[in-house]
Amino acid sequence: MGRSREGSVARQVLLLQVLVVLLVVGAALGLAAYDARQDARDSAVDTAVSVAQAVADSPAVHAALKSPDPSAELQPYAERVRKDTDVDFVVVMGLDRTRYTHTNPAQIGKPFIGDLGGAPEGKVFTQEYTGTLGPSMRAVVPVIDDGAVVALVSVGITVDRIDAELRRALLPLALAGAVVLGVGLLGALLISRRLRRQTHGLGEAELGRMFEYHQAVLHAVREGLLLLDDQDRVQLVNDEARRLLDLPDDVVGRPVAELGLPPALVRTAVGETAEADDVYVTGNHVLVVSSSPARWKGREVGAVVTLRDRTELQAVTGELDVVRGLTEALRAQNHESANRLHTVVSLIEMGRPDEAVDFATEELQVAQLLTDRVVGAVDDPVLAALLLGKSAEAAERGIVLSVDGAVAPDPLPVEPRDLVTIAGNLVDNALDAVAGGEGARVEVAVEWDADHLSLRVGDNGPGIDPADREHVLERGWSTKAGGGAGRGVGLALVAQVARRHGGTVRIGSSALGGAEVEVCLTGDRGGRP
Repeated sequence: MGRSREGSVARQVLLLQVLVVLLVVGAALGLAAYDARQDARDSAVDTAVSVAQAVADSPAVHAALKSPDPSAELQPYAERVRKDTDVDFVVVMGLDRTRYTHTNPAQIGKPFIGDLGGAPEGKVFTQEYTGTLGPSMRAVVPVIDDGAVVALVSVGITVDRIDAELRRALLPLALAGAVVLGVGLLGALLISRRLRRQTHGLGEAELGRMFEYHQAVLHAVREGLLLLDDQDRVQLVNDEARRLLDLPDDVVGRPVAELGLPPALVRTAVGETAEADDVYVTGNHVLVVSSSPARWKGREVGAVVTLRDRTELQAVTGELDVVRGLTEALRAQNHESANRLHTVVSLIEMGRPDEAVDFATEELQVAQLLTDRVVGAVDDPVLAALLLGKSAEAAERGIVLSVDGAVAPDPLPVEPRDLVTIAGNLVDNALDAVAGGEGARVEVAVEWDADHLSLRVGDNGPGIDPADREHVLERGWSTKAGGGAGRGVGLALVAQVARRHGGTVRIGSSALGGAEVEVCLTGDRGGRP
């Protein structure tokens, strides 16, 4: 994606931060300088007042004012005081403003320039005024003798001198401001570099468009999408993934292992067993899950997990497997029937018609007996057809399959698809468990009335260790499919149907010595028409 003209977000933030730092440091220095200037002037006024009051209270001044020539004694005294106190002028004057002393002797005898305020009335007066020495901060205090004001003393410090001292005092402050400015600019630069790495140098318009497109795509795709970071925490999830996995609202930021998902699916999500298009069963869904690592500039930053709902497809596939099994059984029966027919024909050709009739009658009786026994026990066309096919398959594999049970006239409504899923998977598992064994037997028991449906399948195979029975259900609920479609998830699909109908799946020991799986349905969902 090309860079926009407005520049990257990192650059704009850097400029804003530099501007803010400059404004803050400049404003701080300005306020500090203003405060220091006010303090310096206030300090100068205080100094002028103190020196003026000390001169006004001096006995030497009182004595000199009573002499015929006050300037002769006061001028040397005033200069000594000026130098000792480091002020710019000390002026002693009469009440008529006539100067007795001045820094410039030529100004002695001339009138004082400036306001006197309330000094002639015995008050202290201060002001900033431009006199013969330029602008100055000055104080005027009265000289009181026997309760009467007999003269005035004015002491001042020029503004130029105050400002010169202020500049010297502000130098360390300016250096401190420069250090703060440098640190601020360096911090802004470091923040900008980090932000540039995190935003990949994109501008706000580009980031805005990316977010809009990201949100549009995230909610538009029909596949579930789950993005994990390098710590296996969920960073992104779309609506379809929330639906398929039944995720809570606060899923973002939580580790995927804490979401209650099947362990095998979690291992796939975190990349421990990452493969494409693995089948998992979770809750009421059969999911096709793919996981792949997410990389950026050669560095792995997490994982991308996609989820596709294949619940209906898996159910149809299960039915197709059942039909395929029935077809194979019919093909085997057809082959056997052809052999028997050839036998009958050969007996007739050999001139033994009575034996041919007996042989044919016996085969018909066996087949009809099997059909009558299954139909009589089950009395449901779908389940009876399925069990007949499984009986033929069992006979072909050398396994004895017996069916027993009772079906009420108005049984609990269950979808034919659910019947096929439960019975087909349970019988297939039992046949696989006893295949190849001597005297292999499988028993199917059905109890079906208006309140519940119980389907129990037992065998004389190796059975299941009691300690593993709970784990078998757990693995069946969450284990990855192996082989072709519809295989390896049998118990998971059975448990799914049972949960959907409010039922249970129990794994125990069969009276035949092997394993026994019993499914009990008590709900009223998925009613049959």
